[in-house]
Amino acid sequence: MSARIDHATTSGTFELDGGSWDVDNNVWVLGDDTECVVIDAPHDADAIAEVVGDRQVRAILLTHAHSDHVDAALDLKERTGAPLLLHPGEAPVWELTHPEARWDQDLADGQRIEVAGVTIEVLHTPGHSPGACCFSVADLGVVFSGDTLFQGGPGATGRSFSDFDVIVESITDRLLTLPEDTVVHTGHGDTTTIGEEKPHRQEWIDRGE
Repeated sequence: MSARIDHATTSGTFELDGGSWDVDNNVWVLGDDTECVVIDAPHDADAIAEVVGDRQVRAILLTHAHSDHVDAALDLKERTGAPLLLHPGEAPVWELTHPEARWDQDLADGQRIEVAGVTIEVLHTPGHSPGACCFSVADLGVVFSGDTLFQGGPGATGRSFSDFDVIVESITDRLLTLPEDTVVHTGHGDTTTIGEEKPHRQEWIDRGE
């Protein structure tokens, strides 16, 4: 199998509810030597394009629409010609960053996207935001979790458009049911596995948001 995962980290700000935070974001590029998809478009279209190289970008898959995941989306689309795919539940979040333009295609739970000989399955995992999605690639034993699941627990929910009980339900039903050796490539920070996180579910619930 020739598909591989390339990675870059970009830095910028996350803005919501009147606050602004400096953040480092992971960018994941899944493909082979000729084609790929980009997962999230944070901060710096030039840095993302450098990872892509001369490959054809089939799609830009957005895990959710918080500013630090989509602020370079329109620039990256213009540079690559690739469509932006986002779950429609993210509309009110998207409009905070890009009120002047819409994404190109809706993501849907269970949707399958083919690239470089592997299949990406879209998992709708609301909680961090209403239309948050993860991208499971069983062929490679990985899931791209965005800000739904990190090393150490769920993504933040103490902000607009988020809900702690919902994110725990999403993680429990959609992610912790994956094989325990599934590698979790997150939107920020270090990679983990389902097996590493699964035993701590009750700790997350006890801790709350």
